[in-house]
Amino acid sequence: MTDVSSTGSPGSLERTAYCLLTASLGMTLFNLLTAQVLFGLAALLWLWVIRFDRRRPEVPAFFWPLAGYAALTLVSAAMSPDPRASLIDSRQLVLFLIVPVVVRLARGARAMTTLDVIMALGAAGAFVGVVEYTIFGFDNLDRRPMGSLSHYMTYSGLIMLVLAAAVARLLFYPAQRIWPAVAVPALAVALAATQTRNAYLGALAAIACLLPLRQVRLLLAIPVLIVLFVVAAPPQIKERAFSIANLQDDSNRDRLQMLVMGRNMIHDHPVFGVGPEMVGRVYGQYLQPNPVHTYNPHLHNVPVQIAAERGLPALAVWLLFIGTAAWGLFQEFRRGPAPALAAAGLGAIVAMLTAGLFEYNFGDSEFMMLFLALISLPYAARTADPAGHPARRQ
Repeated sequence: MTDVSSTGSPGSLERTAYCLLTASLGMTLFNLLTAQVLFGLAALLWLWVIRFDRRRPEVPAFFWPLAGYAALTLVSAAMSPDPRASLIDSRQLVLFLIVPVVVRLARGARAMTTLDVIMALGAAGAFVGVVEYTIFGFDNLDRRPMGSLSHYMTYSGLIMLVLAAAVARLLFYPAQRIWPAVAVPALAVALAATQTRNAYLGALAAIACLLPLRQVRLLLAIPVLIVLFVVAAPPQIKERAFSIANLQDDSNRDRLQMLVMGRNMIHDHPVFGVGPEMVGRVYGQYLQPNPVHTYNPHLHNVPVQIAAERGLPALAVWLLFIGTAAWGLFQEFRRGPAPALAAAGLGAIVAMLTAGLFEYNFGDSEFMMLFLALISLPYAARTADPAGHPARRQ
């Protein structure tokens, strides 16, 4: 059996592909087009590399329900009122290849290096957001920090994922704690500055999940963090955070209305949904009395959006994907060689699910790229590195 990494030119190609992949994941925090171009190049080189490898490409168990979800999405697109538009929207499914690409290229010690690069560029992106907030007046709901990205929701979702990963690394990788100890406060400040409540809840839920995995008594840190937030946060940020419980808040009313609209869409189209990219087109048919908005391109809830857009079977397979991923990562955390990476994957799932109750983050390309990479890295770490060294528990 030939290992391509030890055969000259293919090994060089693999290193190049790995560098492109890592750069791609880091660039999700700055520019989607650049990230996707870099990933496309990495994927092409990955295809060339595996030509020389007699082993079948390895994938985690969760990849198969994810592939099933992709297949059901294409069926829904074919049954859509506008199949062409739905199929064009479904091109995002290509990003699911991140899973096998990460598992193959980020093997062994490269997996932790990849996380370090993501954290480093995440901290740099956080710095940009803090500068926008403190110097350039991105300090209100009409103008929020978004780094170099196109929307503050995308920016806050990515910062949330990196924050969860940095906390996991801080807790479960004792060999190097100084760097994440510096990155975590910067990421937390940037996240607070976005005034994005779903990301607040996602980050808090992820941290509350990770702390007891280390020691149950660390849960006492949660009320301490909340008190620090109340004492130190600017008034407008505190007001925004506490508005979560205000049902008269327009954005809260909007989300409640969208839950009802989503239920009605699912009732009318239970099997195939209304079709990818079609929620915005049928939105006006399902408006509630006194609507906050008369148009939205998607429903701000991941499970409801999937069921309304792609049907209940697609939602069931997606939930199987999430359940399989969470269970597999928990097993990797207990027995795998990289518990810090497994904890980062678990934190990403908890953060995505929590924030995803109020925002369709799984449909965001930058978010999906980083999310899939984080839950794949522990499986990359468990395989022998390119030099042939077996994985050891860190």
